[in-house]
Amino acid sequence: MVKLNLILSVALVAVALSVVSARHQARKLFVTLQAEQSHARELEVEWGQLQLEISTWLMHNRVEEVARGRLNMVIPVPGRIYVLQPDVLP
Repeated sequence: MVKLNLILSVALVAVALSVVSARHQARKLFVTLQAEQSHARELEVEWGQLQLEISTWLMHNRVEEVARGRLNMVIPVPGRIYVLQPDVLP
């Protein structure tokens, strides 16, 4: 009977330690999950800012401003504009 009580006590201690270990690991994983979710939110905000920046750079006025300022381009006078028509095949 003493052996049975001793075996059950050892088993009880082992199970208790495994429960404590499992809870500790679960808490660590939960903290990691929260950190990753926070990082994901930050990346979503950055993605939105980058999309806004791209749309700003692609605006017609911005392209024209860069063409005039950096590349010294100007709109040609009407006499220098040529419209090419594609050949129509019979």
